Amino acid sequence: MLYGICPLSVVPVRAEASDASEMVTQLLYGDHFEIIETQPKWVKIRIAFDGYEGWLDEKQASEINEKNFKDLTNRNDYSTDLLSLMTTATGQLMPVCIGSSIHSSGLLKHQFDGAINKYYTKDHLVETAMLYLNSPYLWGGKSPFGIDCSGFSQMVYKISGIHLYRDAYEQAKQGQPLSFIEESEPGDLAFFDNEEGRIIHVGIMMKDNYIIHAHGQVRIDRIDHSGIFNVESGRYSHNLRVIKKIV
Repeated sequence: MLYGICPLSVVPVRAEASDASEMVTQLLYGDHFEIIETQPKWVKIRIAFDGYEGWLDEKQASEINEKNFKDLTNRNDYSTDLLSLMTTATGQLMPVCIGSSIHSSGLLKHQFDGAINKYYTKDHLVETAMLYLNSPYLWGGKSPFGIDCSGFSQMVYKISGIHLYRDAYEQAKQGQPLSFIEESEPGDLAFFDNEEGRIIHVGIMMKDNYIIHAHGQVRIDRIDHSGIFNVESGRYSHNLRVIKKIV
């Protein structure tokens, strides 16, 4: 089994081994992974953090050994500034965004200049979520320059040292369900379904019946027993299925 690490700021992971294929998720700086299949110029990877699989351009990866892979899996130091700078081994500057795996910088012989998460608790979840406010929606995205709904919830929790799965329907299997919206606390996750009953959206609860979520952009809306109410459009945009307490 081969292993790798992402040495660049934000890299697409695709459904198929093609630059024209759908982006299903992203690697941020320092994310590490197993290589489970190879094709000319492409590697199929399984991301260590959440087990997500997809295809990566081999030019955007650096190989590591099994010991490095296991060592990185037990680390959780992440950048907390929207944008920080990394100095490469050749003295060049490279921007890295919030949620990057800074514990990988030593292995890559890079020098990090920025803030790192320390002693985060559930109380910090909404505070972290607010850093992404107005980030544009991007299918498969995980950065403040483009993020989807489940990527948003995953990254906010990741920075607090809490593992969430990648997709909303998988995240909905985690935690404990709440019976009423009044039982929720800031930082709990709200899940929403479509007409077929499939979980298609997730957001992070705030106080006073507000929710922050990625819909067009990361935005704050009202939420009640029916779902998310968009004041601008004057209608409900999402149908509430369940609220889960993860921590």
